[in-house]
Amino acid sequence: MTDCCGSGLRLDNGVREDARRRLLSVKGHVEGILRMLEDEQVYCVDVLKQVKAVDGALGKVGQLILHSHLRQHVATAHERGDTEQIVQELMEILKYR
Repeated sequence: MTDCCGSGLRLDNGVREDARRRLLSVKGHVEGILRMLEDEQVYCVDVLKQVKAVDGALGKVGQLILHSHLRQHVATAHERGDTEQIVQELMEILKYR
């Protein structure tokens, strides 16, 4: 799907850096989970806790980016004349939330 305002991910630099930092943390957690799975002594619940932590961190990244999109694109859709496209994009996003 094309974006409403041309090409590119137009995130505020603060949002972009916060999301990047959180994703690097998620990457470390996922690598840790993979190491846990190599250990036959690891307790299932411990793995599940780590998976849940990753899920929460990814959810926060999604919230940051969605909030930015709502503020920068959705709130101004009427002015640009692309309200219907924005509504369709949001409906597509909501399928996965």
